[in-house]
This record gives sequence, C-alpha cells and structure tokens, in this order.
Amino acid sequence: MTTIPQPAETPRRPRIGLHAPIAGGLQNALLKAHALRCDAVQIFSRNPRGWSARPLAGDEIENFKRVRAETRIDPVVVHANYLINLAAADATIRQKSVASFREEIERGVRLGADYLVVHPGSAKGACEADGIRTCAESLREACAGIDLGGFRVLLENTAGQGACIGHRFEHLRDIIGACPALHLGVCLDTAHAFTAGYDLRDEDGFAATIEAVERNVGAANVRAVHFNDSKADYNSRVDRHWHIGQGHIGAQALRRVARAPELREAAFLLETPLDVQGDDERNLATLRSFVEGNGDEQP
Repeated sequence: MTTIPQPAETPRRPRIGLHAPIAGGLQNALLKAHALRCDAVQIFSRNPRGWSARPLAGDEIENFKRVRAETRIDPVVVHANYLINLAAADATIRQKSVASFREEIERGVRLGADYLVVHPGSAKGACEADGIRTCAESLREACAGIDLGGFRVLLENTAGQGACIGHRFEHLRDIIGACPALHLGVCLDTAHAFTAGYDLRDEDGFAATIEAVERNVGAANVRAVHFNDSKADYNSRVDRHWHIGQGHIGAQALRRVARAPELREAAFLLETPLDVQGDDERNLATLRSFVEGNGDEQP
C-alpha cells in the first residue's frame, strides 16, 4: 500500500496586536486594530486613572460583541486600571483595590474578553514576602463567587521600581501557587523584564530568561507578551517603553523574542509610544517582519 506524503504543518505564528484607544466607544479599539491588520487587541474597559467607573450599558456590550464578531479580533485583552494595588499594606488602599479589581473582572466577563492583565502591586510599608502574600489574598477575594468561565487573569511582570513586586518570575510563581483555583496566567513584558535584570540582548541571556519563565510559571501559561523596547537601561528598575529596535534592548534581541517557539501561543501586543502619526504602523510592521521571518536582514 502506497502512503501519500502529507505536507508539513505550517507552524503557527504569534497573533499580533496593540493597545488601542477606546475614545468614542469600546468598539473603536477593535476597529482600529482591524484597520491596522491586527489579530489581537488590548484595551482599558474604563478610565485607567480613576477609582470610579461608569457602568457598562447593555447596548455598549452588545455593540462591542457585534464588532468583535465582525472583525474577528482574538484575543481581546483588558488591562486593569493603574490605581489598583493588590499588594498594598495600607488597608484602605487594599480594600479599594480589591473592589476595583473585582469590577474590572465583572466588566471583562460581560464584554466576553479573554484576559485581564494586572500588575501584582507595590509592597510599600511591608516586606516583599508580605506583599506577595497580600497580592494572592486580594486576588482570591476579588474573584470570590464570580463564574470566570474561560476568562483568565494574567499577572504582568514588573520593572521592579520602588517596592513593586513581580519583577522576578519567582514572585509570580508564588502568587499563582497560592491561588490554584483561579488558573492564573502570565503577561510577559519585554521592557519590564530587561530593566528588572533579565538580559535579553544575547542568545545566552534570552535562553536564561526563557528557562526562568519555564521553571517558575511555565511558558505555556504566558498568554500575552507586551512587546516593547526600553528607553531605560538594563537592570535600571525603570519602566520606560520605547519604539521597537530603537531602545536598549534592540531589534536583534526583540526579533529573537518574537520568534521564540516557547511563546508562539501568546498574543504579542505593542505598548509603544504614539509620538507622531504613523508610529503604530511602523512598530507593527517591524513586529510583523520578525514573526514572519522576513526581517532577518534588518539592523
């Protein structure tokens, strides 16, 4: 019996997107991502710099879901507001943070989003271990009684500025381990990792970083990558995103990240500055050239 050879399966390329603005309606972020030929998008579901948020109206939710179905954007990632500090030692701040994060979860679930990204928070006024423990307790409290379905919370690694926890993958491991019922995942930020002391600039440093991710949280649990260059220097503990290939990480190193087989199932999302018109298009074009393998000759 003759066996007919089958064509080799084409390896899946990472999905590509960016953080898009919601001015004029949440659905506008989907429309912008679609116009830029993105597969994925990240949004805020509300004002990211205030504690209170206007409730989502039913027609807003239906409109968002309709436009998503039309544009086929997948996944949709929501980023939690910046005031949330799940590791806060101050009881009042922690209480407000838990309530605000619970609201973020409820909004994400109602929108039919896939992921909610949150920074673990700052342990200011307490030790690192206490901050990690408080973050885990806050996550469990915020999620209590909510049917998450397929919605998943992703912990983002931080640059380690101030008393922020999450700048080591061991921190994320401990938080995830303390919340087994929540099925937490990870959002890997390239600029944060670099300025926290993970040197992505050469093959050995990148291999060590991937090994640390795999050992502590599992690369399969990295569901999103914030794909940013860094305006701040290596191990500076400073959070300053920059245009792809123009910062201290550089094009060669970021190309290596974009083409890592361990991260192929993650969505790569730009959080680069929009300084002048066309910045999003240029950064997306560079990222595409990396994942599609046609940017190998670029500097």
